[in-house]
Amino acid sequence: MALGTIPGRGKRILKVQLLHDRRQFLGGSLAIAATAALPLHSFAATGLTATRLTDRLWLVEGAAANIVIASDGNELVLVDGGSEADAKALKKLLEQKFPGQKLRAVFNTHWHRPQTGFNATARAMGADVVAHENTRLWLTTEVNSRWEAKTYKPLAKNAQPNRTFIYDPQVLEAAGTHIEYLHLGQAHTDGDIYVRFPDDNVIVAGDVFTPGRYPLVDTATNGYLGGINAAMRNIAALCNEQTRVVPASGPVSGVAALKEQEEMGNQVLVRMSDNYRKGGTFEEFVAARPTEQFDAKLGDPQQFLKLAYDSAWYQVNPMGGLSTGLPAAGRAR
Repeated sequence: MALGTIPGRGKRILKVQLLHDRRQFLGGSLAIAATAALPLHSFAATGLTATRLTDRLWLVEGAAANIVIASDGNELVLVDGGSEADAKALKKLLEQKFPGQKLRAVFNTHWHRPQTGFNATARAMGADVVAHENTRLWLTTEVNSRWEAKTYKPLAKNAQPNRTFIYDPQVLEAAGTHIEYLHLGQAHTDGDIYVRFPDDNVIVAGDVFTPGRYPLVDTATNGYLGGINAAMRNIAALCNEQTRVVPASGPVSGVAALKEQEEMGNQVLVRMSDNYRKGGTFEEFVAARPTEQFDAKLGDPQQFLKLAYDSAWYQVNPMGGLSTGLPAAGRAR
């Protein structure tokens, strides 16, 4: 398997490098895509529904997260696998819909349980589990997620990713196609990746992309709103008007949702930076209603604002507030 991976060693060895990654992604332009209608051919099994995206790709819905399957008639690749509770149903779907096809690899777009619940089953089937090294590290340790008052225990070794990377664009040749994947820096977590199928013009973005709702900034594992915004720009640069972008939850989307999320995120980050620079409190920041024009469509912003604000503390430059990635002329006054 042409994974082009780099083995990592030692817990939490990547933070300085990741900060560098984040700064690299704070530039970029908006050149992003509209979505096309999904074909109607579908297959249902045990509560999961598989709908054809292209001749090669299928979207599985009904699990804890969206799952994308690539198939060439001989072997399969999955992007994310739902929760552990979905594993039995997903295995049955693969056996019924794709009989005799070998599972080559499963990608984890980040460490959260709705993405990693199929890992143990996939490993038992002889497949590789592919992820960023930070994702593997979070899955090997206890994670105290204070913002949700929950502690996550490590996954068993046979459920952890066995193929990881740190830097540089990665390539996997499998399921009859060329698959590209790349680390997105500190974004939703510090281990987010996108997985791109260029021959099919489809990108699986994971939880950095949240059409119809506010993004979740996971402060427990080094999420950062500026990194989410940068991830939007980075993914956008790969899109054209026909590109379909698959989020971790919600509908396959395109240009309208991508533009809205980047616009909203940039606006909030700029206003947050100004509030930090002026010595304002979180309460004053919320009272200024930085998401007012988006709330009707995206919902209650309270959790989003709290997590975004808390995560930004570690990104503050004492001389200039937050690094927003935007030119001075575009900053709020």
